[in-house]
Amino acid sequence: MVGVYMAKGTKADELAKKQKEISVAEFFEKNRHLLGFDNKRKALLTTVKEAVDNSIDACEEANILPDITVHITDMGDDRFRIIVEDNGPGIVKKQIGKIFGSLLYGSKFHKLSQSRGQQGIGISASVMYANLTTGRAAKITAKVHKDKPAYTCKIRIDTKINKAVISDEKEISWTGKEHGVKIEIDLEGSYMKGKQSVDEYLKQTAIVNPHLNLIYQPPKGEQIIFPRASEEKVIMPKEIKPHPYGVELGMLMKLLHASDKRTLEAFMKDEFSRVTAPVAKEICQNARLPTNLKPQNMTRQQAEDLYKGIQETKIMAPPTDCLSPIGESLVEKGMKKEINAEFYCATSRRPAVYRGNPFVIECGIAYGGNIPAEGTVDVLRFANKVPLQFQPGACAITKSVNETAWKSYGLSQSGSNTPTGPAVVLVHMASVWVPFTSEAKEALAHYSEIIKEIKLAIQEAGRKLMRYTAKKRRVKDELKKRSYIEKYIPYVAKGLKELLGLTESQETGVTKKLQILLEKKRGEVKDMSFDASKNVDFDEEFAKIGKEELEEIQQEIDDEMNGVKSENGNNNGKKKNGKKRNGKK
Repeated sequence: MVGVYMAKGTKADELAKKQKEISVAEFFEKNRHLLGFDNKRKALLTTVKEAVDNSIDACEEANILPDITVHITDMGDDRFRIIVEDNGPGIVKKQIGKIFGSLLYGSKFHKLSQSRGQQGIGISASVMYANLTTGRAAKITAKVHKDKPAYTCKIRIDTKINKAVISDEKEISWTGKEHGVKIEIDLEGSYMKGKQSVDEYLKQTAIVNPHLNLIYQPPKGEQIIFPRASEEKVIMPKEIKPHPYGVELGMLMKLLHASDKRTLEAFMKDEFSRVTAPVAKEICQNARLPTNLKPQNMTRQQAEDLYKGIQETKIMAPPTDCLSPIGESLVEKGMKKEINAEFYCATSRRPAVYRGNPFVIECGIAYGGNIPAEGTVDVLRFANKVPLQFQPGACAITKSVNETAWKSYGLSQSGSNTPTGPAVVLVHMASVWVPFTSEAKEALAHYSEIIKEIKLAIQEAGRKLMRYTAKKRRVKDELKKRSYIEKYIPYVAKGLKELLGLTESQETGVTKKLQILLEKKRGEVKDMSFDASKNVDFDEEFAKIGKEELEEIQQEIDDEMNGVKSENGNNNGKKKNGKKRNGKK
């Protein structure tokens, strides 16, 4: 019987023949929605975002003030050409294929310091999407020194092996360019203005990166320039080692077995941050392990004892020079540029830790002025100076905003919903490793430590807002009381004239004295009315970027309504033709 089964083969043998290994590129080729390419509009935005983020990171790492150009050309049939050029340090020839043609290749995954990129997926995923949707290769041009020629090539991705296929390699003269990178990608996309658009992303990027000079040519309309607001270069965050509190047991075992240190004490000092010789000895003592134990020979049980010993030891929080927050003054300045409000405030929390990773939460609030009083509060979300435009409902920032009691700060709120009122809330998280909910980097994961810090930052800024709104209410009440008194002063003077037989001039004198007494007793009232001209930082044209589509839609509605009214009014008015949007009126 055994021989029969051997001859025919088992079902397990048949199933085994169907199983095969897939590359990471093949996986994301079929699951591109995980990377932010689930529709044409997001695909266009994601590609621009990844290219711009990489350019800013490269410039900052090379201590260069970034000058970036973004050019989007509509080629028809939902196809667009995206060209992003920077003045960064450039890329050496042998790295170009790996950076643009291999998913999960980069310099930032293992580095614990704040950066926009993390996984080494973004720009190579854009190249893969372009290959899939238009069949065209991406063109890369790079120059590393003014005295050297530029190198250019075309790149496709072989998704079966997750490697670049390079063609049309050559050296060219890039006149007027000392160093930098230019990437040209043709892809299938959709361009629209308004919320969650390329325009809105670039504007928000300019708000939180004041050292950036950005020139943007959209597919429709005139060129837009986001000028550099600060000549100060960003102080690059330093790389740190992992903190013991953030290391899980499996990772600890991996580090132990890969270590070249001779003793456990030396291993703890050299592999982790904030572990001095006394702290290393205390950890070994709490773990009941000898300090001279060889790390490579430790068993799983000894590693678990060491892990428990770490948790029982009080270790200083990780250093924060690995972070580069925006800063309270620049948060306020950025909001003033886009929002013409009557009150601004910002706060930057002290560094906190989640899973051993340090992070800083910053919050800004703009209130009143030209902000609409109706509707929900706008929430601007940022992570490592990058705007988060999608999946607000899945984000820890939105959850924290909704769970804050806004009524005490002067805004309306129903239950645990987004507050309503004339306000805009900005929240920024700076961290060595941002816990995004997916590879598309659209929302923050719901870590309790992060939510707690966001709430505390909002409450801190909210208390500043509360002091302002309370003062405004007091002034309003005072003006109301004064209006009552001022209203009856003439009647009091007239009554005294009749009782005391005063002349007309004496009555006038009594009126003036009562008014002087009112000012003396009630004191001076500060003028808290909104003056739109006081905000010298406000840029009306800048504020309109990303909002034109909403205005166009409203204008279409207004035009159509006016046309209907004229027609119904029998005054020979004709209904205006609405502009076509996506083939429909």
